Amino acid sequence: MPPQTITDPPPNLSLQNEIDRLNEQASEEILKVEQKYNKLRQPFFQKRSELIAKIPNFWVTTFVNHPQVSALLGEDDEEALHYLSKVEVTEFEDIKSGYRIDFCFDENPYFENKTLSKEFNVIESGDPISKSTEIKWKTGKDLTKRSAQTSNKAGKKRQHEEPESFFTWFTDHSDAGADELGEVIKDDIWPNPLQYYLVPDMEDEEGDGDDDDDDEEGLEDIDEGEEDEGDDDDGDGDDGEVRNL
Repeated sequence: MPPQTITDPPPNLSLQNEIDRLNEQASEEILKVEQKYNKLRQPFFQKRSELIAKIPNFWVTTFVNHPQVSALLGEDDEEALHYLSKVEVTEFEDIKSGYRIDFCFDENPYFENKTLSKEFNVIESGDPISKSTEIKWKTGKDLTKRSAQTSNKAGKKRQHEEPESFFTWFTDHSDAGADELGEVIKDDIWPNPLQYYLVPDMEDEEGDGDDDDDDEEGLEDIDEGEEDEGDDDDGDGDDGEVRNL
């Protein structure tokens, strides 16, 4: 029996081609909207960064309180991140082509760099790549070369084996298309870091329900007191900056 020759695509295939065409058109329209609002958000991100800069230890607190990022932090990493003064995510004009994350540091005993950056791009072939700043470690301070297992200090909240240093992320370019930390910072932390900065300490969440009720009542009293004090000092201080975010 001779092979059957298909002259016209079956109706279901034609329908699927039309659906695919509409999906592609929708993706293009969505990209235009994202680009528009990405530009509109920039002045607000800039103002937010100015307010955050006035709050001590904002970013290290945010990272420590984030469940995924916290799991990547060793004690020495936390100490180094106390010098982190600014985090900024820049999505390129063609959002599909990539983004860059900048970490700005004050003078610190660990490395010479003022800014550490990691950038993600999609090249012409469609493959994702990443590149980052070379960290100029000070003598004896390279956290990426320290043992992955160090003894915990007494009184630390997290009692577990130390993870690989957070700063190894800047040298890891093995899978740029599935960089979990980069995606978490860009899509979860950057849009609203305040939600993690304000997370209460885990120890404060332990206890029975009665204690929780008492704590809530106490917090209400504190809030009322802060509002009264705010009237006297015109909202000066770190609390005022947080409320402005």
